[in-house]
Amino acid sequence: MDKVTEAQKKTDPVPRSYRLNDQPVVARPLEPALYLVATPIGNLGDITLRALETLAGADVLACEDTRVTRVLLDRYGIDNRPYAYHEHNATTVGPKLIEALAQGRSVALVSDAGTPLVSDPGYRLGQLAIEAGHRVVPIPGASAPLAALVGSGLPSDAFFFAGFLPTKDKARRDRLTQLQAVPATLMFFESPHRIGATLTAAADVLGDARPASVCRELTKTFEEFRRGGLRELADYYSDDRVVKGEIVLVVGPPAAPEAPSQGDVDGVLIELAGALPMAKAATEAAKRTGLPRKDLYQRLLELKDEG
Repeated sequence: MDKVTEAQKKTDPVPRSYRLNDQPVVARPLEPALYLVATPIGNLGDITLRALETLAGADVLACEDTRVTRVLLDRYGIDNRPYAYHEHNATTVGPKLIEALAQGRSVALVSDAGTPLVSDPGYRLGQLAIEAGHRVVPIPGASAPLAALVGSGLPSDAFFFAGFLPTKDKARRDRLTQLQAVPATLMFFESPHRIGATLTAAADVLGDARPASVCRELTKTFEEFRRGGLRELADYYSDDRVVKGEIVLVVGPPAAPEAPSQGDVDGVLIELAGALPMAKAATEAAKRTGLPRKDLYQRLLELKDEG
C-alpha cells in the first residue's frame, strides 16, 4: 500500500464514484476510521447504498480474496483497488492497515460474503484498531446466520451462533453436548461434505425430534430450506446424497421441561422438610423443581397444617 499525503488526496482530480442503473454517483469523502462493510452472501443486489459509497470512497480497501471482491466492484463500477487481508497474511498486513489509520486515512474491510468479523480474520483487525484508539464503524447488511434464522421458521427471540463445529466426530459431539441445554435457537456454518455426519451427531446428542432447518445457497438461484426433525434430516442427507453449496444449520431450542405434578412437588417437600428447617427445605425444593421458593414455602405451611 503506497502512502498518500493529505495534499495528494486534496488535489486528486478524479472523484471517487460508483454506478447505479448505469448512472455514476459520486461518493462523499470518508472520515478516518475502520469501516467494516457487509457484502452480499450470494445475490449481488443485496448490497446497500451506504456500503457502495464506503467501498468507493475508502482510501484503502481490504478484503479476503481480491478476485471475489473485484466481481462486486466491477458490478457497481467501483475502481478502488482491493488489497488482500486474510488469515495467512494478517500478521503482516494488519499492522500496515493500522498504520494507514494512523496517517488519517479511511480503511474499509470486507469479507468474501456477509458481515466481516463473523467467522473470519477481521476480528483481529478490529481489535488492533480499537486498541490503537481508532474509530470502528460497522456498515450493516447481509448476514448468512440471520438470513437462515429468518427463513428457518424456528424461534428467533433468542439465538446462539456457534460458527463451525469441529471436524472430528468426538470433538463435534462434545461441542454439541456443551450447547445441548442453551435456551436458544442454535446456528452453525457447515460444509456440504460434512452436513450428513453433523446431522447424525446432532440427532444423537440433541434428540431425534428436535426441530431443525438446513439452509443452503442462501439468496442464490438454488436457495433451499429443508426443515424437519434432526433424525429425519440426518436420514435425508445420508452419505450417498451429493450436497452442494454453502450451508447454515439452524436447530430449534430445547423443549421446556414438563412441570412436575403437585403430587411430586409435595413428595419433594415432605422429604426435605424431614431433614431441613422449612426455609431451607423450600430453597432446596426450588432448586430441584424450578418452582418459585415463595410458593413452595407456602405449600409447606399448608402441608404442615394438614398434618
